Amino acid sequence: MDLQLLLALVLGIATIIILVLRTRLDAFVALLIAALVTGIVAGQAPLEIVSAITTGFGNTLASIGIVIGLGVGIGKILEVSGAANSLALAFLKLFGKGREPWALGSVGALVSIPVFCDSGYVIMNPLARSIARVKRAGYITLALALGCGMTLTHHLVPPTPGPLAVAGILGADLGALILAGLVFTVILLPIVVIYARWIGPKIEPDMSQSVREMVYGTAVARSGGRTATAVADHDDAGTHGDGAPTLGDSESMHGSSVDIDNTDLGAPPAGAKPHRVGAFVASLPLLGPLLLIILNTVSAAIDQNNQGVIGTGEYEPSTWAVPLAFIGNPVVALVIGVLLAVYVLLPRWTPRSKVQGWFAEAAASAGLILLITGAGGALGQVLRSSGVGDALAEAIAATPLPAFLVPFLIATLVRIAQGSGTVAMITAASVTAPLVTSLGIDPIVAALACTAGSMVFSYFNDSYFWVVTRFAGLDGTAALKGWSGITTAVWAGSIPLLFIANAILG
Repeated sequence: MDLQLLLALVLGIATIIILVLRTRLDAFVALLIAALVTGIVAGQAPLEIVSAITTGFGNTLASIGIVIGLGVGIGKILEVSGAANSLALAFLKLFGKGREPWALGSVGALVSIPVFCDSGYVIMNPLARSIARVKRAGYITLALALGCGMTLTHHLVPPTPGPLAVAGILGADLGALILAGLVFTVILLPIVVIYARWIGPKIEPDMSQSVREMVYGTAVARSGGRTATAVADHDDAGTHGDGAPTLGDSESMHGSSVDIDNTDLGAPPAGAKPHRVGAFVASLPLLGPLLLIILNTVSAAIDQNNQGVIGTGEYEPSTWAVPLAFIGNPVVALVIGVLLAVYVLLPRWTPRSKVQGWFAEAAASAGLILLITGAGGALGQVLRSSGVGDALAEAIAATPLPAFLVPFLIATLVRIAQGSGTVAMITAASVTAPLVTSLGIDPIVAALACTAGSMVFSYFNDSYFWVVTRFAGLDGTAALKGWSGITTAVWAGSIPLLFIANAILG
């Protein structure tokens, strides 16, 4: 590889890491500066660099920006309507007693598809505390299973913003990526549960006294025992120390619907019954769009096979496939999801101003993700137009290293260096986008490599690390053994899956 182009690549990635870690600048500005540095060092004309940045930014957001905005809107309504809680309780009933870690890991994975990890964990954690209090043990196991279940789909399954951005940058089919990400999630979930069950009892004694008291009750926490009196006294209080609703028996703990505080949804008419969201209804805004997108992918594959144009790039949908292509387009499918969320999950008395306010909050949370996604596309375009991408492809082709491991390793290194999984996967996708065509890497495999690599070793520079460990009451070595360990376990478990995916799709 030409030394100048190699230096451009190395300095570009180093610029991102240094600016995020050592300055007041965020990832959006860091990615743009990295694009400028890469282009200049590679010897590209200054005006050509600016043109590449604007072109890459615009093209990326044109393909994925609307979808990210709609996805976070659905997630916000799931959060405020109580639908997420309803889904959690349904999973508990489905899995049954004694399998609570499986239930919480699974519901964490489902809820985190449209809801950001941080807010999703805050919503679901009271349920983990309630179950642990009823069982009088095992809170750390439940907290880790819930948190890492969320990590899986947050990193692997669109319409979570990170995987959506990767799909847009790499040109991966969204429906196929959803299917592949779900397969990875199902296979990796046992690792989550097994690790949580193994490490949980070992580090539970290290839980902070304040969290122990909130979960198990004051008397139990101070004695270290499991007295029925203390639990009963805590039940009489009506809530946990953190405001979580009590679940005093297995019937309520494994129910499938939940009452919503109507004051959060607007003042109900006189005599109106409490608003309830059943599990099936709660799932509609989430599963509806996903199924439509997947249906579009499957029908397009069948249609291309019938036409004999698979892999040629000359596909035009047949008459029968056009309606499915329309409703299964991610933009249309997620618009349908938003309509279902607003008009099915929320009661009719919810004021318009409240709903619009929730969407404004969702848009604010999505804003930085959109900017980072566009900046990632800008960096990728500079890498292509400057010749760095082609040079990197040639260098990799001359080594025995499987090409699909390159985005995996880049995402891994960036994640460890600066903490954000979203930034890590977008950076990896941006750097390796030029390689997808030249090295013959399947875009789905490349996308999975970017997203899986970004799961590694969540620790002090990751905001989600602090959310999980603070709620779990873990510090120091116990936090590293519990949370950093479980995220590294699923990262390692994804490596053989990538080899298998490459063998099937490559």
